[in-house]
Amino acid sequence: MHLLTFIIFFVYLYIEFSIFNAVANMIGVFFTLIAIIMTSVIGFYLVKSQGIKNFILMKDKIANRENPTNEIVKSVSLLFAGILLLIPGFFTDILGAILIFPPIQDILIQRIVQKKSFKTYTNRHSSKQSIDDTVIDGEFTHKDDE
Repeated sequence: MHLLTFIIFFVYLYIEFSIFNAVANMIGVFFTLIAIIMTSVIGFYLVKSQGIKNFILMKDKIANRENPTNEIVKSVSLLFAGILLLIPGFFTDILGAILIFPPIQDILIQRIVQKKSFKTYTNRHSSKQSIDDTVIDGEFTHKDDE
């Protein structure tokens, strides 16, 4: 397990350094560093604005007693996108930018929701059943049969 983690980390670093080197050779090291900083700032702004919009949608669905599963999956993908965009590097910025796009989020929702079954509390009582809100208040004592 540790060997696999090491290999994945090594491959990730190799990809990041290769992309950084290629971009630095094209536009220069200074502009490459500025590009990395700007992609982090722009990505953070996009994740923040979409996250707020998604939070409002989730709040509305919960208030209307609808299932907010899609918004939860979108929120998790936005969280991962934000983390990837804050990590310096072009490869992580590309992965984070991919997770921001709504069509990609919809694909994730379809894949995750199909594989998992989520319990919803909106259909707890069917329309045929009536919810009885009657409260009966009383006191009791337990008598032994002696």
